[in-house]
This record gives sequence, C-alpha cells and structure tokens, in this order.
Amino acid sequence: MTTTTPPTTPPTTPVLDPRVIALAHYAARALLERVLARHGVTFQQSVTLRLAAVAEGPVERERIAADVVGALKIDAADAHSVIDELVSAGLLAPHESTHGSSHESSQVRITDAGRELFATTSAETAPLSARVYAGIPAEDLAAAGRVLSLITERADAELAALAK
Repeated sequence: MTTTTPPTTPPTTPVLDPRVIALAHYAARALLERVLARHGVTFQQSVTLRLAAVAEGPVERERIAADVVGALKIDAADAHSVIDELVSAGLLAPHESTHGSSHESSQVRITDAGRELFATTSAETAPLSARVYAGIPAEDLAAAGRVLSLITERADAELAALAK
C-alpha cells in the first residue's frame, strides 16, 4: 500500500500586528531579564540606570523620571520609586552641588558601582542581541525601525488623547 503525503504549503510570513510586535518584544525582554536577574536588577531598574549611564554627567531627577515614564508607560510615582531603589542600592547617588547638600539635590549621577553594573550587563547582552539580529539584512532592519517608530509615535499620541 502506498501512502501519499499531502502537499505542504510554505509557511506564510506574518503581517506586522500587535501580536507579532508583542511576541518579539517579550522574547527579547526575556533574554535581557535573564541576564539582569543574575545581577539582582529589574527591567525597570535597567532602563533607568541606562539613562544615567549614557548621560554626560549628573541628570535632573525629574528628567530621568520623565524619560522612564515615556519609555515604560508607567506613572511618575513608580518611576521615582525605581530611582529611589537605585539610590538605595548604591547604583545612583544624589549629585552634591557646591550650593547645597546632597539631600536637597534635584540631580542624580551614576556611581562607579552603577557604571560597572551597566557595563557588565551590556557586555553580557551584546552577544545575545548579535545572535538574534544576525543575518537580517540592513534594509529589513531599517524598514522595521521606520515602521515600529511610526507605531510608537501613533500609540503615544493615542495615549495622550486618552489622558485628556
């Protein structure tokens, strides 16, 4: 008896939609969170620490909080709590100005320990990211970047309209 297998149809490339975006985001975030967990750092703390790490010096606490709110879509109180966690952990510190005590400072700076942690987690995630993006043509990455930036811009506008 001869059996025939039905012809298989090639898998179709999914159209970009909220589910595809979410699956990619959570897969990549899971990789990052595995690295961060080894160092006792949360995703929110990592995002906040990065803002201080790439700054050219002390940063206004309100500026970092606003950037965290914008990036993570959390409320300002939660963003300030993350900053407080990083200060408590010795990864950020109030910036001591010549005009007052550090207790009254409205600026924070990354500490040596914070910079070391940022460098370590960045170095550990770099090869993971390289493997994830390997072989994807530059023009595909550019197109995806343009589309995702537009989606982000439009979603941010919708969020702002809902807040009114």
